[in-house]
Formats: sequence, structure tokens, C-alpha cells
Amino acid sequence: MASEIPKLFGTSGIRGKIGSEITLDVAINVGMAIATYAGGKGSNIVLGYDSRTSNVMIENAVTAGILQCGCNVLKMGMAPTPLVGYATMKLNTDAGIMITASHNPPEYNGIKLWNPDGMAYRQDQERVIEEIIHEKIFKTVSWENIGKIEEVKYVVSDYIKDLLDQADVKPGIKVVVDCANGAASYLSPIILRMAGCSVIAINSQPDGFFPGRLPEPSEKNLQELMKVVKATKADIGIAHDGDADRMIAIDEKGRMADFDKLLAIVSREIGGKVVTTVDASLCTDKCMDEVGGVVIRTKVGDVHVAEAIEENNANFGGEPSGTWIHPNFCMCPDGILSALRVIELVQKYGPLSKQLDEIPSYPTIRDKVTCEDHQKEKIMEKVEEKLHIVLDDVVDVNRIDGVRISMVDGSWVLIRPSGTESFIRITLEATSNDKAYMIRNQCADFIEGLL
Repeated sequence: MASEIPKLFGTSGIRGKIGSEITLDVAINVGMAIATYAGGKGSNIVLGYDSRTSNVMIENAVTAGILQCGCNVLKMGMAPTPLVGYATMKLNTDAGIMITASHNPPEYNGIKLWNPDGMAYRQDQERVIEEIIHEKIFKTVSWENIGKIEEVKYVVSDYIKDLLDQADVKPGIKVVVDCANGAASYLSPIILRMAGCSVIAINSQPDGFFPGRLPEPSEKNLQELMKVVKATKADIGIAHDGDADRMIAIDEKGRMADFDKLLAIVSREIGGKVVTTVDASLCTDKCMDEVGGVVIRTKVGDVHVAEAIEENNANFGGEPSGTWIHPNFCMCPDGILSALRVIELVQKYGPLSKQLDEIPSYPTIRDKVTCEDHQKEKIMEKVEEKLHIVLDDVVDVNRIDGVRISMVDGSWVLIRPSGTESFIRITLEATSNDKAYMIRNQCADFIEGLL
């Protein structure tokens, strides 16, 4: 594919500010491109959106593009991303489209694409969509072959039933759920109640201005949830982002759960083969060692996790951000099912705080070295070639996403070029503070020496 083709997709679909980056022209073109790619006339495409103010506008534009190419639109209306992925799979459709900017502020919107099995489009598929748009090779149809629109909200009841069949939650646990005024505002509290939980819902009225809190489930934005969990003596707090493909947990003490530790205890419970990213903590490996499990690492991004799950027939996969994929249910990340999984652990093993505190913590350093964009490729070539010689007791060099070097005691360092800024990033975790700073200094000195 020609290199001059403009890049539309980032690490998680198309995303940008409404009016400047996400326009009606972009939406119509994506609609026509996905219809062309998915098979043209007669193909069925699921379409849903989150609670943003611009969503109906973008939905109408995408719909127009799909219909113009003879495909049918199966409208979900407002729905969380995992429901759109599930519907794409359940209804045996040709593709799915979710209009969302996930955790971005309200002035943003975006478009994510889904395969028939509920897995996000891979990078090679996204490049084809970009090429179709750039070359304007749309398969439009004449007036008598324009596609049709069908409402498919009935699939929500199937989703709830199938989701509850996956869970083993017993009545009695008290949950506070914060839906960020997003797409899961109705569905997540209902499902938790149907599972037998006593539920207090906050920020669970859909509102594209996100008046309760911003959709990014960060510690800063979850202060209200943390206080409510503690004040109401709840067993656990659950937070979603704007489209609910992520789940963040708050323990009964009102503390935000460490992302890596939460991923580790769920991975240990599921066992077998677990996929995570190159920047995930050593504690997942330690937990999986306890149950004879295997950790497979891949590039950062939920689509890479999904691909690795399929390639390795893995039991579970997730990023430390709270984006988890449950392949026995659907290949789309599902924050609601993830919430049910953590609630199961609390019921089975006791307070979440106790479970998390039992997982060892390792000194972590995140640093960066200034590096102009035109230098990044040459610097990374030298890092791949020689950095492992500089470090001690190296047992593995993983080049799947940047360079991740593992040492005999479990310490590791990841060197990756920033995709958005003029930096080379250094992320590391070590078995002691002294070793952490030694690794950091060795890596920084090496890169600065090259510069």
C-alpha cells in the first residue's frame, strides 16, 4: 500500500475533535468504505453509539454511506461497545461499527470497526479502509438497490442472558457502579442487579456533556466513587469509561485497585494461557507461576491482545488499563463482564483490598529521553542490536513492540519510541530500588550516548 495514503486510524480506531478531525465527510466516507470492504450489496452492518452529543449526527452520516453502497444498517442506538461487538457476532453480521471516543473528553468522537467474530479490526484491515477512502474506490449502488435500516435493540435481552450465564455471582454483595454518564448508564446497573448484587448507581444518566465526571476512569476522576464506596460500606466499586469496554475497581477501603495487580489476580483465577502487553507488570507472571499458567506478551492495544488470544488459543487477555477480553464469551473487550469477574473473586476469596495487598509490589520507573522524530528509527535499531549487551543477566529480548529486555531475577525494561511526542520512553520494573535505578541509568546513558 502506498505510503502517501493519509492515516486515519490510531491505536484504537479513528478518534479526534468534532468539526475539525471527525467531520460528516469522514463519517460518510467510513460508512461507504466499510460497506465496500464488508461485501457490498446485501451485507449487514451493526451500528451503535455512546452518549456523546455528536453521536446521532455521526450515526446518520455513517448510515448514509452504508446505505449508498447497498448494505443494510442494523441499528443498536445507544449501546456500550461490548454490546455492539456481541451483536456483530450474535446476529451473524458482516461488520460492526461503534461511534465512540471512549475515555476522551466530550468534544471528541470516533469510530471503531468490528469483525464478524466481535474482534476489532486489525491494522492491516484498517489500512485497507484508509486505501478505499483515499482512492475513492467505493462500490455504490443505484437507487433501487440502496440498503435498508432495521432496529435490533432486541439483542440486548440476549446479551444480558448470555452475560449472566457466564457469571457465578451469588446474592448479597454491595456494589457502587459509576458509569460516567456514558453508554453503560442503563445496562451495567441492571445487569449487576440481575446478577444478585445490591447496587448503588452514580453518574448513570446518559449525558454527552459528562457532568458527573469525565469519561477517563482515572484516580482523579473517581474521587466521588471512592468516597461513596467507603461511606456506604460497599464491598466494591466499579467504574466504566464512556463506552464501557473498560472496568476499574475500587476496594472496600475506597482505594483504587492497582491495574496490574487486578489483572494478575483475575489471570491467576482463570489460569491456562493469558495474554497481556509488553508493558504489564511482573506480578502477572508471578501469579500465573503459582497455578502453572503461561503469560504471552504482545503489543500495546486491545486488538493486539485479541489477535494473540486467537493465535495462541488463550483463556483470557487484558491490558493493565482495565481493557479485558473474555474469549469464551466474545472477542470484544467487555467492562461489564470484567466487573462480574472481579465481584466473583470478592465473594470467593474475601475483601478485594486483602487480595490486592497479597500481591507483591515491585519498584517501577517510567522515564523518557528527548529524541527528535527523525532520529527515532536509527536509535531503536541500535537499542535492538546492542542494549542487551550493556545490561546484566539478560534472559530474553522481546522485539514485538519496542524492545523489552528481561533479566534472570524477573526485572525487565521496555524501550519504546513515543508515537505522539519527541521522546524515547523507558519503562521498567525491578526486584529492588537499587536495581531499578541502575537499569534506568544504564538505559538512559546508552540512548543519550547514541544521540
